[in-house]
Amino acid sequence: MTTDEKKASPKRPKKAPIVVGVVAAILVVAGAGMWVWHEQPSFCGAICHVPMDPYLDTYDAEPGQAAADKWGNDVADAMAMTAAAHRVDAGATCLSCHTPVLAEQVSEGVNWVSGNYEVVLNDTYDGVLLERGAADLTEASGKASDELCLNEACHAMTRDELAEQTADRAFNPHVVQHDKLDCTTCHKAHRASVYYCTKCHAEAADELPEGWLTMKEAGQLEATA
Repeated sequence: MTTDEKKASPKRPKKAPIVVGVVAAILVVAGAGMWVWHEQPSFCGAICHVPMDPYLDTYDAEPGQAAADKWGNDVADAMAMTAAAHRVDAGATCLSCHTPVLAEQVSEGVNWVSGNYEVVLNDTYDGVLLERGAADLTEASGKASDELCLNEACHAMTRDELAEQTADRAFNPHVVQHDKLDCTTCHKAHRASVYYCTKCHAEAADELPEGWLTMKEAGQLEATA
């Protein structure tokens, strides 16, 4: 090949920038897919929380049908578990209630890898994560416990407005007559909800929603957990 022919030959494009671009594109797509998946209940059960398998089962339970709670107890109607009820009624996912604050998720990930998390340990319920209340679920976001449920995305109302909606009940569970209780005192996500009024008023059991438990029945479950 002559000198002139060498000068006329087109330069071959460098492969390195192309490879880098392809790899970067793959990483972006994979990252976006992972981010979407991390918001799904299947992610929680598959990646981080092996003890959360029973919780995922309660989420997938069908309202109107019998089911089992996170501890394996029978639940007459899965509608009594708000995880299942909210999945059907509102398309809720784990992060609808478990505040999606990045710092908390990173902290939980570190705790999971290190094994630094609290579980119920006994012969019946070995390795089940401890129950969290409304204040626990809103702590990372700095919100008040009421805001777990009473917010624009979920139940956009005040406590007084909520009490008005159940004013026709013989025992209005949303009226602050004794103590101001968190929503999670009665409404349980991964086990049958509990009618707190039955703690003092046995006749309140006549208004027990399908699948719900009286305080006495709930206490018997907790005694073995």
